[in-house]
Amino acid sequence: MEFYKWVKIEIYVPEDKLQDIRGALNKGGAGKIGEYDNCLSMYEVRGYWRPLEGADPFEGEVGKVCEGRELKIEARCYIDNVKATIDEILKVHPYEEPVINIVPLINHVYIDDNMKKNSQK
Repeated sequence: MEFYKWVKIEIYVPEDKLQDIRGALNKGGAGKIGEYDNCLSMYEVRGYWRPLEGADPFEGEVGKVCEGRELKIEARCYIDNVKATIDEILKVHPYEEPVINIVPLINHVYIDDNMKKNSQK
């Protein structure tokens, strides 16, 4: 049995790119929960970075510590759709080095199923 089938995709992006990322998530197959799609959460965060020599930053100057407001966008994704979803995100993400985290999820469905199987032993 697979330990997990779902992941959470976390993406950090400039505020004005929310709709582009939302579209990419949906096109890749993320953000679907039951009979719903376009399911995501977003949070305003503050980011810090320093572009190093050779970088071509979307914002900021090479060698200087920068800060700015970003959105952290989270959506659930079936493990088989992760590659397609990341490919779609990379088509629209403006950063040279986008931060995209894939976090394995164990939710109540897994726990309920596992508990039922263990109680039948």
